[in-house]
Amino acid sequence: MRNPLDLAALDAAVENVHRAGMPGLFAEVRHGDQVWRGAAGVADVTTGRPVTTDMRHRVGSITKTFTAAAVLQQVDRGRIGLDTPIGRYLPRLVPAELGAAITVRMLLNHTSGLAEYLPYAYPSLKAFPVLADTGPQSLDDHRLTRFDPLDLIEKGVTAPAVGTPGGTPGVYSNTNYLLLVQLLEQVTGGTAEQCITRDVIERAGLRDTSFPAGPDVDGPHSRLYEAWFGMIDPPRDYSTFDMSWVGPSASLISTVSDVNRFYRLLLAGEIVSPSSLTEMRRTVAIVNQEGRTIAYGLGLYPMEGPDQAAFWGHGGTVWGGGALAMTRADGIRQMAVAVNMQRWNRLDPSGKPQPHPIDHALADFYRVAMHG
Repeated sequence: MRNPLDLAALDAAVENVHRAGMPGLFAEVRHGDQVWRGAAGVADVTTGRPVTTDMRHRVGSITKTFTAAAVLQQVDRGRIGLDTPIGRYLPRLVPAELGAAITVRMLLNHTSGLAEYLPYAYPSLKAFPVLADTGPQSLDDHRLTRFDPLDLIEKGVTAPAVGTPGGTPGVYSNTNYLLLVQLLEQVTGGTAEQCITRDVIERAGLRDTSFPAGPDVDGPHSRLYEAWFGMIDPPRDYSTFDMSWVGPSASLISTVSDVNRFYRLLLAGEIVSPSSLTEMRRTVAIVNQEGRTIAYGLGLYPMEGPDQAAFWGHGGTVWGGGALAMTRADGIRQMAVAVNMQRWNRLDPSGKPQPHPIDHALADFYRVAMHG
């Protein structure tokens, strides 16, 4: 039986991303029962230790799909109403007027109008999204800071609103998902980590996926190099970092194989009910953290390929690391990739990120992975 994956092209494409300037990356591409795994580059630029395909990695906001799935399971059980105002569940965290206007759905699809708290938690990022006026100093200052999620939520809720509840385009905000974490804890009586682990991670049979127990990544992993738009040169390792700055909304550690398995089962209807999966794929327009308007569902969004076939998934970044997962709508074709450097684009005189060879090489890898 012919392998539908072009193994040589995949090997070359992943190597080209490394040659373009990425210290290291690793990926898994699947087509039905056929699987390709590949890695290129180093996990440690000092020792030259190579990356391997089984490494555990901080997957950032890919966690949001896990969080959303856990919330939708509670919807399936009748404990949460998608269109119920969040103020009914968390009256102390969202002021009365806002609490009555913002629904659970609006938190899930980023149409709440609540601001992003990160520029308020990290003083050197205060000017965001004006990148030229930001700096990375706060990352070092808060490497081991244990943030209180309620304080972070308060920063986001009390900051100037970025939209009206339910209005589109919405604006991507981690404040929304920290509130969903609190919602899970309110309705289950346990921690969000326990809920997501029991109802999503274990249900999907993921063996190498977990929330961090401390600032380090357990198991084989890469160092994570942050460049902050050329302001950290050479890029600095942030693989040891207290992840309370995002909490259980974006702190999962996983592998590319586990990530692919999760999305495959989710889109096959084996994690949430068919009606909840339909809701997850009901999209609205939002502005993402890169300033682009995209379609976004409930912790899940579509990515259009050259042949206009929709791939569903999510991306994620942390300080120094990133990951992206795509699964074709029919579940047959999948890709999950992890990279160990972030914000490699330098800024042009107008303050906008300049195109970088890494961008082109990654785009080519995605094309080969999903269409080659």
